[in-house]
Amino acid sequence: MKHLVADTIATHARLVAELEQRQVDILLAAARMVVDCIRSGGKVLVCGNGGSAGDAQHVAGELMGRFLRERRAFPVLALTADTVVLTAVSNDYSFESVFVRQVEGLLRPGDVLWAFSTSGSSPNVLIAAERAKQMGGKILAFTGRPQSKLERLSDVCLPVNAPGSAPAQEVHQLAYHIICRLVEQDLCEGQ
Repeated sequence: MKHLVADTIATHARLVAELEQRQVDILLAAARMVVDCIRSGGKVLVCGNGGSAGDAQHVAGELMGRFLRERRAFPVLALTADTVVLTAVSNDYSFESVFVRQVEGLLRPGDVLWAFSTSGSSPNVLIAAERAKQMGGKILAFTGRPQSKLERLSDVCLPVNAPGSAPAQEVHQLAYHIICRLVEQDLCEGQ
């Protein structure tokens, strides 16, 4: 059991080191995308499946509520949180439509779709990203594999080269906490 624990920690440490050594510019670009969107009066829509759905809601909570400081709410919505919409769209259309239907109703040109997919190939996330681009939105993607379909659709992508979903999500959480801190700092300067 100790070997399993040590291997898990070693994998995490390796992935975090890669984030620090090779992906800081991606974090800065992601934060800039979110800041520019909010500063121009836009909103950020966040989506993902399973654990990534939880990450989407976590991001929305940090930015709509607060991360480290008292400040105004930022317009960030998790497309994973409304069970009535999710079940109605899934029932009336298909599960592949759960996010694109919300994108069509909520996204305006200049808004950001922040899409989480550890595989980088979740059909409902890809369909939503394609539609958001067609509608003039920007795509911020977090994936668990480089060179994915979602990465190719995105304007900014953080591809964590992880051996599975859990290690990717661990790094995603660190990365979006950093982004939340950067966004909050930038939008609250001078307050």
